[in-house]
Order: sequence, then C-alpha cells, then structure tokens
Amino acid sequence: MRARYFLVSCLALLCLGGVAQAVTIDTVPVGDPGNAGEWSGAGAGGYGPDRICGAVGYTYNIGKYEVTAAQYTDFLNKVARTDTYGLYNLYMWGGGVYPCHIQRSGTPGSYTYSVAADWANRPVNYVSYWDACRFANWLHNGQPIGLQNASTTERGAYTLDGYNGNDGRTSQRNAGWKWAVTSEDEWHKAAYYKGGGANAGYWDYPTQSNTAPSNVGSDGYTDPGNHANYRDYNNYSYTIGNPYWRTNVGEFENSESAYGTFDQGGNIMEWNEGIVYQGSDYAWRAFRGGSWDLPEDYLRASYRNYDYGIPTWEFSYVGFRVSEVPEPSSLVALAGGLVPLLGTGRRRAWRREGDRPQAEVRAF
Repeated sequence: MRARYFLVSCLALLCLGGVAQAVTIDTVPVGDPGNAGEWSGAGAGGYGPDRICGAVGYTYNIGKYEVTAAQYTDFLNKVARTDTYGLYNLYMWGGGVYPCHIQRSGTPGSYTYSVAADWANRPVNYVSYWDACRFANWLHNGQPIGLQNASTTERGAYTLDGYNGNDGRTSQRNAGWKWAVTSEDEWHKAAYYKGGGANAGYWDYPTQSNTAPSNVGSDGYTDPGNHANYRDYNNYSYTIGNPYWRTNVGEFENSESAYGTFDQGGNIMEWNEGIVYQGSDYAWRAFRGGSWDLPEDYLRASYRNYDYGIPTWEFSYVGFRVSEVPEPSSLVALAGGLVPLLGTGRRRAWRREGDRPQAEVRAF
C-alpha cells in the first residue's frame, strides 16, 4: 500500500522580500513492524561486512525518491547565504565530473543558488554524510531560514554543533527525531522486503524481482517494469548518456519496490547511517543501491558497499534519501488498512553516480 503525504507550510515566512516556499518530499509508508531481517554482505554472496539487515520494529515513512538538486537548492537558499559548514561544493556546478548543475552566485553573506531546469529533478550529488544530516536537521526543524546554527542545521535529528570530521560515530539519531537520513535497516527494508507480514522475505533487487533489472531506457522511456539506471559492463552500455547520466527520479515508473520507492537500485548511491568500517579515529558510513556507472551487482540486497565511505568525502556518484516518523493519524490509518492518510503534509523528492579520484573530494 502506498500513500502520498504533502507538507504544507504552517507559517508564511518572509525571505528577501518574498514568501518562502516549503520543500515538498513525497514519502511512502513502510509498515510490517517487527519483520525478520536477512543476511547481507560477503557471507550472503554479496560484498562488504556480514550483517542482518532490514529488521525494523516500527512503522516509518521513507522518501519515495532520492533528494533532488531542486530540493537541495532550496535548502541552500534558506541556510547557506553564509555557508559556514560547507553545504555547497563547487563541483556541483562544474570543474569536476558529472555535476548536478547547482550554481552559486554572490559573495559570503549574500550567496544565492539556482539549478538548471533540466537538472532540477535529478538527484543531488557531491554531498557528504554530514551535509545529508544537516538537510535532515533542517527538515526536522520545520525548514527555517537563517544562519547554520542549532535552530537550523546543527541540532534536531542529530547533534552536530559544527562537526565535520571523519569519525562522528557518537553522532547518532536523537530520540524524538522527525526526519533523518535513512538507517541501513530502514533503507534495506524499503528496498527489498516483500511486505505483507513479519516473515514475508526479501527480493534480491529493489524492483520486486530476483532477476537483475534491465538497464535499457532513458528519460521519457515507457517502463515495462524491472528496469534501473546502471551500467551494463557486459555490453559497455549506459542507461542514459552524456550530459545527464542520471535520470529524473522515478523515471522507471513501473519498477518500484514493494512499498513504492523508486531508484533504490541504480541512478545514484545513497548515504545511510550504518557504520561499516572503523578504526581508532575514523568511522566509515555505508552507501547502498548502486549507480549509473556501476554494474548490477551493486543493486543486490547482499551488496553492502562501504568503499570510500569516509563521511566528509563528496563524490559525483553519491546522494541520499530521508526517512520520517509518521503522524499519529497516519499510524491509525495504517493499522486500519486505510489508503487515504489525512493530516499534515509531506514533501517531494527525486536522485546518484561512480568511483572517482580524490580530486572530486572536498577535504576538511
């Protein structure tokens, strides 16, 4: 069962002489609380450290799509007129490879941001794990306008207080969170779980299939189902070529997961909260789901990717997706099996990419 939630701003906020508009994120409900997990990793025939993934004991909402360049641009315009904690990477516009075409203009204190129309609904990239956490804090705090501080980006779902380091393992999700970067279990369940009970089992791919998706098609393509944006290394073919490489989010409209998410396989890899590799002074976060220039192996449920998962690093092939606590009215509707969910709204999202040299990375 899928449902769309819409976020409506409850206050008219004045910004630069105009009325601030709220970012809208489409979410879908993920039910079946208390479901069994499954082994994922090298021991399950995939890649990465072995772990039982996908068991979630609560109902939650998850972004139907990856966060898009348009949504991230709105975020920047609200809190990055002075970009204290480096939410913008110059490679988003150019200078690197495969930018998402977000452009910054002006000087510190008066920065403004814009995105090209034909890139707006493609996933944002060149974002660090901490950028994703700050975006989630901003959503948690009601999308405020102002400097990057405790009331906008530094507190909320996560307590960051300016942290931009390579460890941060103590920066876990706070109690009372409203929006967050997906946990690995939330992400895995939304992508692969079949739904319909606590022991329904898992698909191998996030397109409700145990057969690898086809990579044929591009923007405007009529999807027959079980398709994704990735690179076919056998035929050396891409789903969509230069200059975009990434499709608009939700482009494969008949290739959703059982819960109704799109592009959890391919398009762009997605940060999640999971810590998959750590040492005395660093903790690498996981990204899942493969990308437009990686083979279909990366799309599988058993593939726990953590290469280059240093949380400060920003790549052209990595973006993110968010999850949300459902409203109490939504929980009642889910328990009663109702399709229309009433109450406040939600937002819209739309997102991914490949393995690049350190020149693409913004160091802190």
